[in-house]
Amino acid sequence: TRRMQRLVEDLLTLSRLESVSNPVREEPVNVPELARALHEDAQALSAGRHRIRLDIGFEEGLVGSEDELRSAFSNLISNAIRYTPEGGEVAISWRRRDGQAVFSVRDSGIGISPEHIPRLTERFYRVDRSRSRETGGTGLGLAIVKHVLNRHQGQLEVASEAGRGSTFSAVFPESRLCAVQQGFEERAR
Repeated sequence: TRRMQRLVEDLLTLSRLESVSNPVREEPVNVPELARALHEDAQALSAGRHRIRLDIGFEEGLVGSEDELRSAFSNLISNAIRYTPEGGEVAISWRRRDGQAVFSVRDSGIGISPEHIPRLTERFYRVDRSRSRETGGTGLGLAIVKHVLNRHQGQLEVASEAGRGSTFSAVFPESRLCAVQQGFEERAR
């Protein structure tokens, strides 16, 4: 029943993201603070089975929907934990690259063969169907990520090698950046 509930919730989320009558909320989002909260969530999800690192490279935020960005970033982090064996490492970072803002999740997990990468954001696409029940996902997480990023003029970059881990990066244009102001942290809570 829990799996079915997660599936229905993810389908409803996708439906909301795809709806033309649901524009993106344009509000300042304190991404460094959000990343710190997601780092704590990741440690709880991992329950000590992984080394989880956080690297905040700059203190700017994004203009957009905090709930949508939280959902996308959380999906990337939970996937990294889910597909990384015990004792592995997951590194979360928020950095600037060539003027763009990049939220990345790198893991030392099982990795993905190149032929699968173009299809990862398709609904219900599985690299290894035999692992789907074991990992507990709905098969919709990366589709949700793709839609959230599209709504924020962002894109998903995937770098992976089978057996060597993966890096999933949410890349946002400079036009989405905003300064983190005093008192901003209180409003984000």
